[in-house]
Amino acid sequence: MAIPLLKSALLLALGLITTLSHAVDVRFAPVAPGVFAFVGEKGGRTYENDGLNANIGLVVTSAGALLVDSGASYLGAKQIHEAVKKVTSQPVKWVINTGGQDHRWLGNGYFLAQGAEVMAHASGRADMLARGGDHMNSLRQELKEKLDGTVPALPSRWLDGSHETLNLGGTVVEVKHMGGAHTPGDVVVWLPATRVAFSGDIVYVDRMLGVLPVSHTGRWLQNFAALQALQPGRIVPGHGEVCDLATAQAHTRDYLVTLRAHMKKAVDDGVDISAAIKTFDARPWMGLLNAAQLHPGNASRTYLELERE
Repeated sequence: MAIPLLKSALLLALGLITTLSHAVDVRFAPVAPGVFAFVGEKGGRTYENDGLNANIGLVVTSAGALLVDSGASYLGAKQIHEAVKKVTSQPVKWVINTGGQDHRWLGNGYFLAQGAEVMAHASGRADMLARGGDHMNSLRQELKEKLDGTVPALPSRWLDGSHETLNLGGTVVEVKHMGGAHTPGDVVVWLPATRVAFSGDIVYVDRMLGVLPVSHTGRWLQNFAALQALQPGRIVPGHGEVCDLATAQAHTRDYLVTLRAHMKKAVDDGVDISAAIKTFDARPWMGLLNAAQLHPGNASRTYLELERE
């Protein structure tokens, strides 16, 4: 009887090791003094990466820590918090959601329970309310039991206007909103002292950006122009490696500018949508991860947007 029991124990241990080996490793790397970033996986949300396929920011102040985005689930938020503790003993006192996509805000409930003040732009409220259930249904298919405990919790404070300056523990943090981009509530979080910008989903590098039904590529470019005017030294994008402005321009701005120009001409000339998509030269961006899967939808939604304009 001892041998089967030993065998079962070994199998259980091996299963646990396998599970742990596939768990996402959340680590914050330094970007500037007191400023850190976790760069999530560049592919899609998976069971193995716990839905943490987006970048998360951390700013350590004299009175507490600021998180830029809260993760895609209660479990993900807890992992992010554990990673914060390896960087600083300061409590997470503030969280800013940079937009309405799931990995920007579905970890809010965890940090609200820790006593953090969670902020987002008021323009994103309707989007969060409208798509929170859809986010949960989609994530449940990938994360399964790892989504347990997650509740779509809205921020405790709504910011308004195109520019708001916060003083968080003696650190000046500027939040800039130019009408939404990937989602209606997308903002840039700007740290003037270190010239670091957390762009959220206004900037994608290394992988193709996604134009959603709630996106607006025209306002997206307005947001990018506002970011560009800051002349940041370092950008923590929504997805991809920490980068400079030139990389952000090449991977995000230039794609959107070229796509909009092509689709506007097609609409003006009466070219139908399928022909407009086929004739767009996407080769300069096909080296980006997920480009083959995401570009056709991006092109289609951009055409429809310009047709409405």
